[in-house]
Amino acid sequence: MAFLDKTLACRDCGTEFVFTAGEQEFYQQHQLLYEPSRCPACRMERRRTRSGYTSGPRQMYPVVCASCNKETEVPFEPRLGRPVYCSDCFATMRSTGQA
Repeated sequence: MAFLDKTLACRDCGTEFVFTAGEQEFYQQHQLLYEPSRCPACRMERRRTRSGYTSGPRQMYPVVCASCNKETEVPFEPRLGRPVYCSDCFATMRSTGQA
């Protein structure tokens, strides 16, 4: 069966988007019964909000590197008693197999 590109309207923002022949073939191969009702941008935004991610910046925590004593920030809250490294020292330790 030959597929042709289809133009669909997004149910959220109303913009038109193309449901390509390749996408249609993928849907058929994976036995997906319904055409997409959202444009790619709205689908991505919906996935992001449903998975708990926000569009704002990540919270960063100030730390002092356990190896070089340089002040840096990390995207996780450090635990007491566990060493935290700056990105340079972590990369060095990882390449030598210590991390």
